[in-house]
Amino acid sequence: MSADFARTPKGRLAGVIFWSRWLLLPIYLGLIVVQGVYAWKFLSQLYKLLANLTSLTEIEIMLTVLGLIDVVMIANLLLMVTVGGYETFVSRLRVEQHPDQPEWLDHVNASVLKVKLSMAIISISSIHLLQTFINAGQLPEHTIKWQLFLHLAFLVSAAAIAYTDKLLQHAHAPEGH
Repeated sequence: MSADFARTPKGRLAGVIFWSRWLLLPIYLGLIVVQGVYAWKFLSQLYKLLANLTSLTEIEIMLTVLGLIDVVMIANLLLMVTVGGYETFVSRLRVEQHPDQPEWLDHVNASVLKVKLSMAIISISSIHLLQTFINAGQLPEHTIKWQLFLHLAFLVSAAAIAYTDKLLQHAHAPEGH
């Protein structure tokens, strides 16, 4: 933004609006704290599994392991939202030369983030549905039906997001491609 433009009311308003993206920073920092909460939850569940290993049934072990996988998938979702959201909506992270830079960060944008998030939500829902089916004998039938219905809704939503994204990419593709 040129210095002359910044002195006009329109330029100052544009500057304030552009600066407002930094209001997302405390939200992303909060998600990092939540990531720590999930790390604690994972470690405490793992400790409980190991401490009670000899007294647990195979189904109890399986349900605990699925719970651990669920925590990992939610933590991955948090990481995608934190890193991808910050990179897309706030500021560049400038980690291009870092050897541990995630591959997906090279081409992250709002569209890629939406698709990745919807796939992560479907994966988390799948784990919950598997836990429900393993525990089906102890759950009311309507609970199972609602979880299945919600999972199907997530699948339809993800397909709609992917289809819309494909339409938008096709509409913005250069002529001749």
